[in-house]
Amino acid sequence: MSARVTFLAVSAWCSLSMVWAQALGATPLSPLEATGPGTPPAPWRAVGLPGGKVPLMAPDIVLQGAEPVLRLRSDKSYSTLSHALPAGTRENRLQWQWRLDEGLAQADLQRKEGDDVALKVCAMFDLPLANIPFVERNLLRLARTLSGENLPGATLCYVWDRLQPPGTVVNNVYSKRLRFIVLDQGPARPGTWVSHARDLNADFVRAFGDESATVPPLLAVVVGADSDNTGGSSLAFVKGLALVKP
Repeated sequence: MSARVTFLAVSAWCSLSMVWAQALGATPLSPLEATGPGTPPAPWRAVGLPGGKVPLMAPDIVLQGAEPVLRLRSDKSYSTLSHALPAGTRENRLQWQWRLDEGLAQADLQRKEGDDVALKVCAMFDLPLANIPFVERNLLRLARTLSGENLPGATLCYVWDRLQPPGTVVNNVYSKRLRFIVLDQGPARPGTWVSHARDLNADFVRAFGDESATVPPLLAVVVGADSDNTGGSSLAFVKGLALVKP
């Protein structure tokens, strides 16, 4: 494996995972809009790719009319926000509204050069190493060593994708530790909010059932966008993100 591919494979985990290790003492999922316009409230935290090789465009809270919402912008950059969860978290319903005002014309989750997402909401799971295939297990160990973080064994991202129809499950082109479920497909719909409520247990088994029929505890929730591979720009919004029991 080349150094370039190794770095990218590590980055696929690290860019989404850098802050979940702060889970001890973390509060339940805090409302993104709790403090009004400006920087999202702690323990939400903006994170970027390791080494700072790709610009980080930090998400922020803006007003849409009188309503505070999270704005996600990317311009040849990363725009990712993470919230660590207390150890053993098992709430299994994630709900939110999102809106895509500007998509990525060259994004394609099935190609390395198109591996960008204009809008994603992700859940990280504490999948044991014993459940992970040998090669992937060793790559994860390498990623943990290089990043200095105990990175999660499984990350499931819900995405708005340009090409794939809703319901499609896609493995990340660099690492199967990251898998996608497409919820919305096609070009941007400026000004149009779309609501989603997902059963995390059912979706985990659907995406990672080849490795585990048992759903591990949650580690973190992440929202974001990225356009570093395609060199494009995107604009999206999220509101009402909540993690609840049914």
